[in-house]
Amino acid sequence: MKKYTENGEIRALICNQCGKRLIVKNGIVREGFFEASQNWNFFSEKDGEIQRWDLCESCYDELILGFRIAVETEEQVEFM
Repeated sequence: MKKYTENGEIRALICNQCGKRLIVKNGIVREGFFEASQNWNFFSEKDGEIQRWDLCESCYDELILGFRIAVETEEQVEFM
């Protein structure tokens, strides 16, 4: 869960799973994290809802261990 300053800069990022507060300096998150955003559509029980959540890297790793089909992974060629 991200919290923002009045200027729209990230001031805090908290893992929705474990509650860990990740390190944020000058609006930049200084740790690995996963962010999800889902706009639910007409065929969903959640039609019209937008859900957003964030996981620290440890909780993300724990989550994907439970997948029956592994996530697709590829090497990033360019770093920005």
